[in-house]
Parts: sequence; C-alpha cells; structure tokens
Amino acid sequence: MKRQSRGFTLIELVVTVAIIGVLAAGAVPLLEIGARRAKESELRSALRQIRGALDAYKTAADAGRIARAADASGYPPKLTVLVDGVRDIKDPEGARIYFLRRLPRDPLFPDAGAPAEASWGQRSYASSPDAPAAGADVFDVYSLAEGTGLDGVPYRAW
Repeated sequence: MKRQSRGFTLIELVVTVAIIGVLAAGAVPLLEIGARRAKESELRSALRQIRGALDAYKTAADAGRIARAADASGYPPKLTVLVDGVRDIKDPEGARIYFLRRLPRDPLFPDAGAPAEASWGQRSYASSPDAPAAGADVFDVYSLAEGTGLDGVPYRAW
C-alpha cells in the first residue's frame, strides 16, 4: 500500500518559520537605519533652506532693500519674518520681499504640536559659536534634538 502525503510535516513548518524569523530579525535594523537616514536627510534639507533664507535676508539688508537700525547686524529679528516678508524700501509701491514659503520644522523635534519656530535652536550674531544663545536677531539655527547622527556628529553641531 502506498501512502499519499498531503501537506507539510511539523519539522518542515518549524524550519520554515525559523528561517523567516532569522530573515526578519536581520531586516528590522536595516529598516530602522533607513528611517533614521531619511529623517537626517530631511534635517539637512531644512537647515539648508533656513540658512539660505537667512543669508538672502542679510544680502537684501546689506543692499539697502530692508530698513534696519545703524547698529543692527542685518539679520532678521525672528524666523517668522522670513515667511511673513518685509517691506522693500527701494520699491516705490512698497512690495514685500519673502524669503521662505513656509518655515520647515525640525524633523527630529519630539513635540509635533509646537510651532515650527520653536523646534529650532537660534543663535544671535552676538553669541559665540561655542555657546549659541538667542538674542536680538537670528544669525543661525541648529537642531534641538538630542543624540548624534549616523556620521557620529551631534545633531546640535550640524
């Protein structure tokens, strides 16, 4: 009499589940690194956008297109000015100059309900690079996120 097999044995199923478990355990860290790499890429992009807008504001102020006090640095008083725009004093109709369409958020900032401006650390022109502090203007921004990037550099130093 011939016995006809109709399925998998318990050993075959256990071996298959074990192999899938090993593959999944190897894939999870790769997915986590991929997600972290995407957040860091978004952080770099946001920092470039804001710093580019700060430099454009300074260039416009140096060109005499933005009203400023004689002792002012020429940088914006706060980050929202980059989005709200400033009056062009060289334009006879008083058009506004805009530097950003929207202020990007720090993608690593834990509080998603906070305004975008609050997600960035701000350094004034008068503060030192070793101890950045807010002041009368915004010379630079940095991430408030704790930890270091995949390259080993702390997020605050980016």
